[in-house]
Amino acid sequence: AHLVGPSSTPNRVAGYRAPEVTDPRKVSQKADVYSFGVLLLELLTGKAPTHALLNDEGVDLPRWVQSVVKEEWTSEVFDLELLRYQNVEEEMVQLLQLAVDCAATYPDNRPSMSQVRQHIEELHRSSLKESLDQIEQPDDIDDNSSR
Repeated sequence: AHLVGPSSTPNRVAGYRAPEVTDPRKVSQKADVYSFGVLLLELLTGKAPTHALLNDEGVDLPRWVQSVVKEEWTSEVFDLELLRYQNVEEEMVQLLQLAVDCAATYPDNRPSMSQVRQHIEELHRSSLKESLDQIEQPDDIDDNSSR
C-alpha cells in the first residue's frame, strides 16, 4: 500500500543535502549554499542530484561534474538543450565553476550566499553588456555605409 509515498523520494532529496548535515532539521547557511550549488548543477547538466552513471548505486552530481571537468571535457557536462543557444557557453562555464565551488565538500571552501549573488549579478551584467555590444555594432556599420 506504500509503494508511492515518502519512501520513494529520499534519494533525490539526499542529493541536495550537504555532506556534513546529519540531521536535516539542523542546517547552516553553508549547507544551504551547497544545496544551491547542486540545484545550479542540475539546471546546467539536466541531470538529477543523484543518478546512476558510474555505478549501480549512483554518484552525486558534484562529484560527477568534477570528474568530467578534471578530464577537461567541460562541454560534455552541459544539457544539450542549453547548448542550442548561441554565445552562452562562456557564461555557462563560469556558472558551472560557481556551482562546483558552492558544492565543495568542506563548508569552509564554499562561498557565502552574498558572494554567490554578487558573482551571478556580475555575470549577468557582463553578459548583458556583451549582448548590447553585439546588437549595436552591426547598426553602426550600417549607418556608416549609408552615408
